[in-house]
Amino acid sequence: MEEASPEVQARVRTSFEHQGLMEHLGARLTRISPGCVHIELPRRPEVTQQHGYFHAGATSAIADSAGGYAGLTLFAPDNSVLTVEFKINLLAPAEGEYLEAVGKVLKSGRTLTVCQLEVFAVEGDRRMSVAVGQQTLMQIAARPEH
Repeated sequence: MEEASPEVQARVRTSFEHQGLMEHLGARLTRISPGCVHIELPRRPEVTQQHGYFHAGATSAIADSAGGYAGLTLFAPDNSVLTVEFKINLLAPAEGEYLEAVGKVLKSGRTLTVCQLEVFAVEGDRRMSVAVGQQTLMQIAARPEH
């Protein structure tokens, strides 16, 4: 899979660094390609629920961000991204060393972009799909500080 240009990577990383929630959760960008972004979330007690699985809120948050940044890789440099809506289906309890969210652009339009979301639980060599979803994004004028 090809990497995004250095300019696009820098724009995505700068925006990601402004997300307080991703920092709070301990999430990190691991791959930035045109129309596809991967985000990993290491397991720690703060992102789990009462049964010890990753919390659906944390799972959904990294899926939403992965899709949003996948869309941003295809937007004009003077535009930014907002999620209009997303739906996620939780397929299995999320347990493992970390979660990996993958956002892929299905259709990038002038104003709206649609993305596919998938989240995997990873434990050693095992990689299991634990959530899938779809998202609609909107291009907006970029704010100078973000």
